[in-house]
Amino acid sequence: MIQPTIIDFHTHAFPDSLAPRAIAQLTINAAASGYTPLTDGTVGGLIASMDNAGITKSVICNIATNARQMTKVNDFAISCTRNPRLIPLGSLHPDADGAAMDAELDRLTAAGIAGIKIHPDYVHTEIDAPNFEPILARCEARGMLVVTHAGFDPVAPDHFHCTPDMILRVMERHPALKLVVAHTGGFDCEMEVMEKLCGTNVYLDTSLSAIRRARSAAQGKACGDILRAHNPTRILFATDTPWSDPAAEIAFVRSAGLPEEITEMVLHKNAEALLASCIS
Repeated sequence: MIQPTIIDFHTHAFPDSLAPRAIAQLTINAAASGYTPLTDGTVGGLIASMDNAGITKSVICNIATNARQMTKVNDFAISCTRNPRLIPLGSLHPDADGAAMDAELDRLTAAGIAGIKIHPDYVHTEIDAPNFEPILARCEARGMLVVTHAGFDPVAPDHFHCTPDMILRVMERHPALKLVVAHTGGFDCEMEVMEKLCGTNVYLDTSLSAIRRARSAAQGKACGDILRAHNPTRILFATDTPWSDPAAEIAFVRSAGLPEEITEMVLHKNAEALLASCIS
């Protein structure tokens, strides 16, 4: 039996030497909100979870949490291109100077990498702040995609550094930017997403929808409502592995009441089209 193609647009993994420390530190933050990792944070652990859930390929969202890390983070991203089941993204940090940003984007582009991941909470900067403008403008000009965390994150539980209103301001300044907003547009921002982001040109990834449904039936319904209301070409299946069960996240998308052809778009066709548009 031929297995269906599924592309997970939002996962995390680390170099084997770094994974134990990274997962230990991340778990400290996540545990306070009731989340525990489901893999060991290595590429091998990610591949095993993909195999268990029937996922074909995964986008690895690497994050530079300070400017000094950028080169090493992007070295790892480039190394992941050797594995045909991985689609790595690089990262830039807003404290880096322009020359360093350009050099890193040149390296990523030369390696065939389609874009970057940013996490406003981890750099304590709102996504619509001036600090992020050099990053967003460079990616827009190069046709590279940007994945951003949005809404609640355990690292900054009392302050959201990326909200639907901020996303609207970013897109007003950068209308051609290929922006992927995680967690259906914002974890714990579902009502605002329905009102402000659904129907716009931003991409929404579905990560952590199953976790939200398990936590609250109303929140799970809101996630499904977003999938049914948004532009069907702008929805990307995602899990946020290791923080959610990939099989449960697939089941959530399949249970959302979307027509079968749109479900296939969400599970892989939209990702394939977006990635192809970024890599020439």
